[in-house]
Amino acid sequence: MSIRLRLALIYSLVLCLLAAIAIGTIYLALDHALSNEPPPRPAQQVQVFPGGHIVTPVELETAQRVANESALHRLRTYSFAALLILFAASFGVGWLVAGYLLRPIRRITGVARDISATDLSRRIDLSGPEDELHQLADTFDDMLGRLDEAFANQRRFIQEASHELRNPLAVIRTNLEVTLADPAATTDELRHTAEVVGRSTERMSRLVDDLLLYARNETPTLEREPLDAGLLVREAADEFQAPAEARGLHLTSTASPGLLTIGDRDALRQALANLLANATRLAPEGSTITVRAGREGPWVWMAVDDQGPGIDPADQDAVFQRFWRGRADEAEAGERRSGLGLAIVRQVVEAHGGEVKLVSAPGVGSTFALWLPAAPPVTSSPSTDTAASAPSDTDATVPAP
Repeated sequence: MSIRLRLALIYSLVLCLLAAIAIGTIYLALDHALSNEPPPRPAQQVQVFPGGHIVTPVELETAQRVANESALHRLRTYSFAALLILFAASFGVGWLVAGYLLRPIRRITGVARDISATDLSRRIDLSGPEDELHQLADTFDDMLGRLDEAFANQRRFIQEASHELRNPLAVIRTNLEVTLADPAATTDELRHTAEVVGRSTERMSRLVDDLLLYARNETPTLEREPLDAGLLVREAADEFQAPAEARGLHLTSTASPGLLTIGDRDALRQALANLLANATRLAPEGSTITVRAGREGPWVWMAVDDQGPGIDPADQDAVFQRFWRGRADEAEAGERRSGLGLAIVRQVVEAHGGEVKLVSAPGVGSTFALWLPAAPPVTSSPSTDTAASAPSDTDATVPAP
């Protein structure tokens, strides 16, 4: 049976049961009252005739008992008829009332039936009084919102994972193609290619592990260890040397010694790789890409300079947003970009307590600088710790190319 039919039957049965109890109570009370009523005083019938009269007693008790039984029988008959009529009427009223009350549930069911995993934008948006059904609809809408956000996060995670894995795969493929295309490659060149491929595969393995942890915990895990920013710059330039030469670009690196900071080596290397990947993709043939590192006060910085198309000042505030793609990306016909590279760079740097700065002009090129807190000395004064808490406007300026 449907819930509407069950509600109508329950409503009718409960109402009839209450009515039966009420009528039965009245019947029993009336029967008890009539049974305990004292017998009437016997009446006498006097017959007068010439010469005398005869007095005959009349039995009224028997007549009254017969009348009471007849009244109780009629009361039972009328009560049963009234209960049958009440059941039919209450069932009809219960059917209509149940249908009216269950109308929001039919709306909820219809919306839930039309919703699919690929379209979670629909909402019930139930109107009416703030009753239990309205609360149920609001709870269902909230659940749909959470599901929609979860599916969106899943799609973003897939795009981010594919974007992150594309760079090391491109480095491996390009270095292998360049080396295999040279029949006169020496042992040192082959060993150098193997080292570059080994570092890229190691970064890919760590990246896959971090992506799995990110999918489970929704927060990337970062190791904290002392590292040399100059070594990171030289390794990143070494990895992208072959892709840059394949596009006719000049890739140079320069770094001061002893640029120590605290952070995750693979995450920072990935941030530099994203910047270099964009530079080698957008820089015109014959131009120069420079990877630099240095220190200013309590900050260590790493910068990537290119002579590419540059970024319009109106777009520079949005360049680090997820899924943002510039006009240069939109103009490319061969490859669709996910727009996650610079967003990941900012996420990594901010997770290290640093900041990303950009200086760019259309037709001139761009400079991306990653500012990171320098590794604290063995003994430091409170004033030094306070100064290193955040980059000032002077310290955080992008190093000039």
